[in-house]
This record gives sequence, C-alpha cells and structure tokens, in this order.
Amino acid sequence: MKRIHARFYATEAGKEPVRDWLLELGKDDRRIVGEDIAKVEFGWPIGMPTSKNLGGGLLEVRSTIRDGKVEARTYFSIEGSLMLLLHGHEGKGGQKEAMNLARDRLRDYRRRLEEEKRKKKRKTEI
Repeated sequence: MKRIHARFYATEAGKEPVRDWLLELGKDDRRIVGEDIAKVEFGWPIGMPTSKNLGGGLLEVRSTIRDGKVEARTYFSIEGSLMLLLHGHEGKGGQKEAMNLARDRLRDYRRRLEEEKRKKKRKTEI
C-alpha cells in the first residue's frame, strides 16, 4: 500500500513540467524513473540510495538511466501525504539551477495553496 501519493506540480497555466520531462525520456528510462518514484511512494520514509533530503523541504529521487551512464534526479516535496513532483533533471551539470527551480516551484505551489485557503475561508464567512 502506498504511504504517500505522487502528484505532478502544475503551473498556473496547467503545465506539468515533470510529466513533460518524463515524456521526453526514452521508454526504458521513463520506466526506471517511474519505478524509483514508486519505491518512495510505497517505502516512505526512504533514504539513500533512492532518496535524499536536500533541506528546506526539497528532496530528490535518484535514478540511473541511459544504460547506467546518467544519473537523473526527480526533485520533490512532501506535502502531507502528497509527494509533489517539482522538477526533473539529468546529469551533473546544472544541478544547482535545477534545485533552485524546484524550490521556486515549491514556493509557488505553497503560495497558491494559501491563496486558495484564504478564498475558501472568505466564502464561508460571507
């Protein structure tokens, strides 16, 4: 049984960057990344070598793709029982930028969630 459930982060325009990234991967690589995400869903909390806490609410799932030649990372956050998939990245180059983008998306998600809660609260007060 899943302990947490993965969900794609969506921009305000409805784009799902991690889904788009996964669809760009080859079939075998997409399967590997999906299996590693599932390991986290079913085994949470789980640590290395599958998952690593990067601090500030950001974590990563590590997957070895391209016939063992490339490390892919799926950045995520745990929001209650939700595994929010924020960004996908391949290789070592640009990791810092990828983590910063994932953190930006996490802030955006939380900001919009708070706005939604305030709107609901106002409606119930009226």
